Amino acid sequence: MTFAGTFEGGYPAKVWETYLWVALGSGLGGAARLLCSDIAARLVGLEFPWGTLTVNVVGSLLIGLIAALVQPSGKFEFGPNVQQFLMVGVLGGYTTFSAFSLQTLALVRDGHLGKAGAYVVSSVLLCLIAVAIGYAIGSAFAQPQRS
Repeated sequence: MTFAGTFEGGYPAKVWETYLWVALGSGLGGAARLLCSDIAARLVGLEFPWGTLTVNVVGSLLIGLIAALVQPSGKFEFGPNVQQFLMVGVLGGYTTFSAFSLQTLALVRDGHLGKAGAYVVSSVLLCLIAVAIGYAIGSAFAQPQRS
């Protein structure tokens, strides 16, 4: 620490505190995602990705609920660390689809239907392309080396 309230590198102590809360929430959210996916797989099988679908729908429901409750006209006034812990940490660790859904809703609510549609289509297509490319690269590296 260089001087009171600031860590080396110039980041205020409050910023690091937020990062720590988000990291803790991410761990909890990731563990909850695994638990939920495991329960769904045990209950309905693996023929369809019910666990992932359930996680994405529940995460989207929860981030919408929390966003509405903590907005300026909302019922609760959580501090920024609690909001970051819940929305970025827990729900971000649980599913990033929830953040995607909230951002899409914001575009729709603000009347940017074209942007919302472009965001949805480009996110799905680009992510499918990216996962295919990543899988291909990983598969190439995973092949045994011929001597």
